[in-house]
Amino acid sequence: MQRTSDPMPAATGTFVLKARTFECMGTVIGLTLPMGSPAEGQPGPDELVAATAVVERLFQDLDEIFSLYRPDSEASRLARGELKLPHASAPMREAYAEAHEWRLRTEGAFTPERPDGVLDLSGIIKGHAIREAGTSLLALGRRDWCLNAGGDVLVSGSPRPGSTEPWTAGVVDPADRRTLITGYALGGNGRHNAIATSGSAERGEHIWRAGNGAQDGGGFVQVTVAAADIVTADVLATAIVAGGAPMLNHAADNWDVAVLAIRADGSMLATPAFQPA
Repeated sequence: MQRTSDPMPAATGTFVLKARTFECMGTVIGLTLPMGSPAEGQPGPDELVAATAVVERLFQDLDEIFSLYRPDSEASRLARGELKLPHASAPMREAYAEAHEWRLRTEGAFTPERPDGVLDLSGIIKGHAIREAGTSLLALGRRDWCLNAGGDVLVSGSPRPGSTEPWTAGVVDPADRRTLITGYALGGNGRHNAIATSGSAERGEHIWRAGNGAQDGGGFVQVTVAAADIVTADVLATAIVAGGAPMLNHAADNWDVAVLAIRADGSMLATPAFQPA
């Protein structure tokens, strides 16, 4: 069921941020738009409802294909051996190919298979859904928005249209989900439009430790990655949780990202690019 809320009721110029949410993929997805006077060509409540409906339909369509919690999904049929990957749908084969490419690029820290060999694309599908939803919003003519799916965030434009003011994404304390550790500026004049967090507290059942990632002193309980696109942020956050400090170094050396990693004892490791908002 969808609902509209005021997560940030303060006006930004002549705009007020309004959000509408729905549940899918085992989490809550929220779309926030800066709204003003329709008479001045600014988005109104009806446009928020219509835009959210487009996003929800996209998430539901992907969930029907890829969810391992739905016994009738294509992913579940693959897991049970009723369907072989070469005979799967084009979206399934394309998602697997993308996940396999990420496995190569992360030197195995990110993998589309569970330890028991079952294909599990959970580590990439939510990011894929967010990316596709963002493309749809832009196609609808919406230039200023924030899309949040279970803490993974993609933004466009500004909360104050026409300005370079960034959006701010919060990073949650893994030891206390009610507390924010810091914030990170997205959009505006910055080079990062997306941020994703992975870890045991962020539906981490699709994360499997690689090598000595959990024992090398670099094992992390939560990793937040900011990047230009949401799939890169989401995949690398998962890979760093799985691969530990060696994967964090690999990510920092090979991608334009900012990383904040938290160990079980509460200590943190951040790359120089991670500048709090």
